[in-house]
Amino acid sequence: MLLYFAMPRGDTKPLAKALINRYGSFANVLAAPKQALLETRGLGVHSVAALKLVQAAALRLAQGEVIERPILDTWNRLLEYLTAAMAREKTEVFRVLFLDSKNRLIAAEALARGTVNHTPFYPREVLKRALDLHATALILVHNHPSGDPSPSWADIEITRMVKEAAAVLSVTLHDHLIIGNGRWLSFRSEGIL
Repeated sequence: MLLYFAMPRGDTKPLAKALINRYGSFANVLAAPKQALLETRGLGVHSVAALKLVQAAALRLAQGEVIERPILDTWNRLLEYLTAAMAREKTEVFRVLFLDSKNRLIAAEALARGTVNHTPFYPREVLKRALDLHATALILVHNHPSGDPSPSWADIEITRMVKEAAAVLSVTLHDHLIIGNGRWLSFRSEGIL
């Protein structure tokens, strides 16, 4: 139906089926890189724009479920939002959720993009941004494109560094989440934090 609205002439079912077969699911089609979609035979600028519009709207709806509410009270909604936003990324993305004194979301920002298995980021940049936003708490989040949310030694070490630096500035690090494909890991739940 979505393709039909963007391409009202002709049967769009074969193209829709081909896209789902290629990417594995409707969600994966929406999350596919814009350039890859543009290179797909049968898709044009308007149909790709329609797909990306639906993806952006879905992320806004999911984000709306966690904004202005205490994050720790809406944990499942937060995980749904983060999974929708990050699980299908092809490279690692490091995000920080900046919270106010009532644990409400001030901002959710991608601070670094990396490769398929590494994202360099710097604790001082995280804390500088926290101070700029007057955040009193943080949740670190990154994805593992492999789908396996198991933390690496580097993940554990950088979390320790951020926690220690944040404590000096009276900023609390609530958790570090790793988002896999359909799975996630919480450092706090695992006793790592």
